[in-house]
Amino acid sequence: VQLQASGGGLVQAGGSLRLSCKFSNNLFNVYAMAWYRQVPGEQRDVVATITSGGTTFYADSVKGRFTISRDNAKKEVYLQMNSLKPEDTAVYYCNAQKGGGVGRFPWGQGTLVTVSS
Repeated sequence: VQLQASGGGLVQAGGSLRLSCKFSNNLFNVYAMAWYRQVPGEQRDVVATITSGGTTFYADSVKGRFTISRDNAKKEVYLQMNSLKPEDTAVYYCNAQKGGGVGRFPWGQGTLVTVSS
């Protein structure tokens, strides 16, 4: 399985970015998918999850600002990030999610989001 995240960049506080993740496995539509983020030296944390049925869950820190969505036909998952804050700066990764919220497959290359104040 290959997980290819894209869409990161440098943005000012209050700005928006849309991340995309392409998933190579044909069983994409049966998996819960999630976005994670990691700051160097810290653990990787779940930001948002979308189940196979489309139910979404968010970390408290991004509720009301981030929106996760998926396109099963394209095997892609997205993260719309609005009202970005400097503390959102991190490398963002996508993965299918298994029990406990951990990633199911080997991590692909993430995409760096940098929010300037």
